[in-house]
Amino acid sequence: MTSITIQTPDDWHLHFRDGEMLKETVPATARCFQRAIVMPNLVPPVTNAQMVNEYRQRILSARPEGSTFEPLMVLYLTNDTTKQDIIDAKAAGTVAAKLYPAGATTNSDAAVSALDGLFPIFEEMQNQGMLLLIHGEVTDNHIDIFDREKEFIDRNMKRIVSAFPELKVVFEHITTKDAVDFVLAASDNVAATITPQHLLLNRNDLLVGGVRPHNYCLPVLKRNTHQQALREVVATGNKKFFLGTDSAPHEKSKKENACGCAGCYSAWSAIELYTHVFDELGALDKLEGFASHHGADFYGLPRNQGTITLVKKDWTIPESITLPTGDDIVPFFAGQNCTWKLVTA
Repeated sequence: MTSITIQTPDDWHLHFRDGEMLKETVPATARCFQRAIVMPNLVPPVTNAQMVNEYRQRILSARPEGSTFEPLMVLYLTNDTTKQDIIDAKAAGTVAAKLYPAGATTNSDAAVSALDGLFPIFEEMQNQGMLLLIHGEVTDNHIDIFDREKEFIDRNMKRIVSAFPELKVVFEHITTKDAVDFVLAASDNVAATITPQHLLLNRNDLLVGGVRPHNYCLPVLKRNTHQQALREVVATGNKKFFLGTDSAPHEKSKKENACGCAGCYSAWSAIELYTHVFDELGALDKLEGFASHHGADFYGLPRNQGTITLVKKDWTIPESITLPTGDDIVPFFAGQNCTWKLVTA
């Protein structure tokens, strides 16, 4: 196969950031995705309906001229979130709320430190039909960073889905066979997103031959057996798994320092890299479901009407991108070959 046309896809998990960065991140995503689930971990985080509306407007203002790209907004949960916050956010068009364990990732210090205290909030979300998106890692210092996803499943995820069987839950950016097995065994109200970096890389790509800061993300890359489990499940076309890039931009200087930021900026090559992976797996016929159907169906939203076309063509992902601020950012898979290229949108 030398070309493939699919219904216009959506990105069900990404970080736009804010301010001048939006002039880079919004057009990069809008070039091929019709909708995107927008993470709320700004500084300060997006914790109420007014902040949701204001952030949505800033994103819309950064769209390219003529673009119909639609940001899908998410509320940031804290231990101070109230039921009224959920009701107000839902009325403002917010589609989901995000559970970050405190300290789990970038700008998550204000997040949840006492999970059981949020159970009344989860009940209200279930009543309102608002999805719960979960960064599924514990943050205890004594738990090995490579085991934190499994520990979260055993300690928290099983309790949440058992206590709220009608609550739709997305286990975001899963990285382990344990997570794959959990989602497969759970009800149809549980799904998961998978990133390009966790399909393409494993922890060797982070640590062998020196630390590679631009491959550092959270949840961290795992051993190759977990990477293989992710690749195998997407190749089956299972409807519970769908595209979520977790594209997360950081300036080069903030990645290449003594305490480098976590996150891979994949927006400018994401759909091409996913296609590259599905081609490697001999599963190009499953790409459209993963990229364009399963997420929309799970969220209860209509599938997009347009199409995009990619052609099989070798090209090199740029070594760097200059931001509107003048800073440089190193995109995910920088300087490496990708075998598929977007030609129409």
